[in-house]
Amino acid sequence: MESYRVLLEGGQGEIVEKKSRFIATVAGCGTEEEAVRFIESTRKKYWDARHNCSAFVIGERGELTRCSDDGEPSGTAGRPMLEVLLGTGVRNAAVVVTRYFGGVLLGTGGLVRAYTRAVQEGLSHCVIGINRFGCELEIDTDYNGVGKILYLLGQRGIEPTDSQYTDAVRLRILIPAELEGTLRGEITEATLGRARIDKLQERYYIDRES
Repeated sequence: MESYRVLLEGGQGEIVEKKSRFIATVAGCGTEEEAVRFIESTRKKYWDARHNCSAFVIGERGELTRCSDDGEPSGTAGRPMLEVLLGTGVRNAAVVVTRYFGGVLLGTGGLVRAYTRAVQEGLSHCVIGINRFGCELEIDTDYNGVGKILYLLGQRGIEPTDSQYTDAVRLRILIPAELEGTLRGEITEATLGRARIDKLQERYYIDRES
């Protein structure tokens, strides 16, 4: 099971190229229907623009993709926009680049560069996270071992999702699946085998990018 990047918050960015304004609006969408609704609503918002080009990527592996040049020369807008989304690894996202024509023709190469830059600028104003495939572990230890365990977790930037301090200590953590074996070994070594580690479940979880 692979991890992939997702939008936690959409955003908008703008560039100007030879007096033409390119406004990139980016939003998260889980289905094709959501992406189409977003594109149509953005078209209505910028109804007076010369072009509203669009692209979206749906699915964990980017199984569903669509793009539109919306009147620009074929291959100069929608495809470059889609390539940016695919290249950054963002999934379940749609982008519309609105162009207000400034009176100067950009040529094929200029259009490709402008639409590419616009999407990059739009993404720079978004909040992006990683949808990781992970596992939830429950760790039972005594008070002698909890400090060592918390130190190991802290080194990896892992904070317990739940802690119970009674006559013993119980911690719950959510970690990337590929880290499980290594962390089990480190905890076992640090506590001389006195900590008990149980896997509760495997699931996806969102980890905000730093």
